[in-house]
Amino acid sequence: MTPTTETMVGIGGAAESTDMVLNIGPQHPSTHGVLRLKLVLDGERIRHAEPVIGYMHRGAEKLFEARDYRQIIMLANRHDWLSAFSNELGVVLAVERMLGMEVPERAVWLRTLLAELNRVLNHLMFLGSYPLELGGITPIFYAFREREELQHVMEEISGGRMHYMFNRVGGLKEDLPAGWTTRARASVADVRSRMDRFDDLVLGNEIFRGRTRGVGTLTAEAVHAYGVSGPIGRASGVDFDLRRDEPYLAYGDLQDTLKVVTRQEGDCLARFECLLEQTHNALDLADACLDRLAELPPGPVNQRLPKVLKAPEGHTYAWTENPLGINGYYLVSKGEKTPYRLKLRSASYNNIQALTELLPGTLVADMVAILGSMFFVVGDIDK
Repeated sequence: MTPTTETMVGIGGAAESTDMVLNIGPQHPSTHGVLRLKLVLDGERIRHAEPVIGYMHRGAEKLFEARDYRQIIMLANRHDWLSAFSNELGVVLAVERMLGMEVPERAVWLRTLLAELNRVLNHLMFLGSYPLELGGITPIFYAFREREELQHVMEEISGGRMHYMFNRVGGLKEDLPAGWTTRARASVADVRSRMDRFDDLVLGNEIFRGRTRGVGTLTAEAVHAYGVSGPIGRASGVDFDLRRDEPYLAYGDLQDTLKVVTRQEGDCLARFECLLEQTHNALDLADACLDRLAELPPGPVNQRLPKVLKAPEGHTYAWTENPLGINGYYLVSKGEKTPYRLKLRSASYNNIQALTELLPGTLVADMVAILGSMFFVVGDIDK
């Protein structure tokens, strides 16, 4: 009989406390762009999370210094490609403040209207894409249908579908096409009439609520600590909106229509609810702007500028309530035709830092739900 040898192979108890490092990304399909998440796991639970950024960095802030005040609008337009009009707006407001320039009233109301339509376009993308990340494919088709409705009127007025390039220092590129306000009002009404599908189809879905309620809770203290803003901050009970608290454009005259949407829970579900309710309010604000434009007499929508535009020496800071949160523009001028320095504070850059607070302690299975609920654009992080 041939002797046999029995060998016992064991890994001991040390493996129970062994951490695994998992890289999510930076391939594009992993998230909302080229973002990398470095996770340290203990089993299926995340112990540490580090967002690694910079894969889309284009050096826009340095390029601002080599472009004149008309050209920098094009650079600022692109970092958050879902909020192009709002991005342009912050730059021209900063330059106009440096110049002490008053913009015609008609341009002020038009800018407000287009900013709110841009807000709806931004939010609709996330209202459709977030359920898609959790396995629900239907809402994205409805979202794109409503986006197309509003894209038509934005494209008619500006010629662009994503990068409108309609703002100018001193106002807007040109006046409205004939009959545009009637078509815009009809589009807003059509979109509003179908928005309840997101309430019924998404918020009424028990699987969606099960995946998002109580998941990824962000405290108000963390919101203040990380500088989180926009719908994400307000979903955690931080009641702050520049349109109400430091009005710009025509928002001072829209306080009866403007509604600052907040929640106290701070979880993924609260963030989605804030985004959806804010979309409803943006449509109401757009209608209010159209009503006011109908009362205004015909007039200019821009100021005549010199051939070479130079801002006086000094510095200023302008900030706006962009769809994803607060955007700030710190402009320093040496009296030349180009900025000496233009620092951009983008909403997504601050908001995404909160992942280091949100992800630890959660399951890997909940990571996608939390990540999607942060409603960020990677170009807005890397700029």
